[in-house]
Amino acid sequence: MFVLHSIIILSNLTNVNIMIEKIEITQRFNFKRLNRHYECFTIDLVNKNAYYKISERGSGDKFVKESPLCDDTWVDILVDLRRKMTSEIHRMSDSQIDRFLHDFTELELFKDFESEEFSYFEKIELVYSCNVIIYSTDNYEEYSFKNNYPPNWIRFGELLSEIFKFDVLHLNYQKHLATPLYYDVREDGVYAGNSLNVKSIEFGHYRTYPYELPNPRLIINFDENEINGYIEKELIDSDRQLILNLLKKYHVYMWIFDDYHKKSNARDPDDLEGYDWYLEMVFEGDVIWHIFGYNDYPDTYVHLAREVIEITGMDLLEINTIADGDLELFEKFGAEKLLD
Repeated sequence: MFVLHSIIILSNLTNVNIMIEKIEITQRFNFKRLNRHYECFTIDLVNKNAYYKISERGSGDKFVKESPLCDDTWVDILVDLRRKMTSEIHRMSDSQIDRFLHDFTELELFKDFESEEFSYFEKIELVYSCNVIIYSTDNYEEYSFKNNYPPNWIRFGELLSEIFKFDVLHLNYQKHLATPLYYDVREDGVYAGNSLNVKSIEFGHYRTYPYELPNPRLIINFDENEINGYIEKELIDSDRQLILNLLKKYHVYMWIFDDYHKKSNARDPDDLEGYDWYLEMVFEGDVIWHIFGYNDYPDTYVHLAREVIEITGMDLLEINTIADGDLELFEKFGAEKLLD
């Protein structure tokens, strides 16, 4: 028998009886630096409805169409995310609210959950992040994550889909994102049972002042056997193996995890109006791995960049733009990770 919607016991929030009044689910998707999508879906149990509250759309659809791309897998995702943002008010009946609260309580969604660091401006950003705020009669609880998904997140998404008849948590598109929700991200690759093959890699690096539009500096297309950008050449087998070995050697796949952002958390860059960058990999099945930074980098970035210089004679990752004091910290924290 379902509890009345006016009374709900959430033992994972507090040790006392409280009544949930509202839940806000803010999701952020980042694709290619300027092509980003923010949204907040609000479930208002007091007024028996649900609706989208905010949307911040970066530079809009024009940039989607004009940007040079090595892979456009993400474009359909971004366009559809924006299309689904509507002003529709989703009404909820008392029975729906009772069922939702009952099922939500049974999930124990955030029991023993530890939030990740989260802010609306971060020096290093990932393809997906989420913030959930649960408001009660006399309190609120906030939970944030980028990789540390609650164990029952997929079931929560299914519960919301059952009530509102659409994919509120975008689980279908989450299957196209190389995050720990559906994939196992390791030092040597991204796994879905077996290791996924890399289809393409794209790297962009650009000034923030005077302002430059983000654009690729290096594109490696494994399907077409091409390298374009600073280097123009046919991709041969030895190139392919060298690139994959470098990704593994410097733990590049792991850059999406906070444990590889110790330098960025320890010190702000000397020049805050310096250079931004992004790195994207697309795997078989059109699975997207993406990270970008505001004038800061993951801990092993400089170590990778130095070996790239040794191999090519070119500063392809442009570490010449990084101040000496910051380089020392990258050397320190990067060496610690590579010795683990």
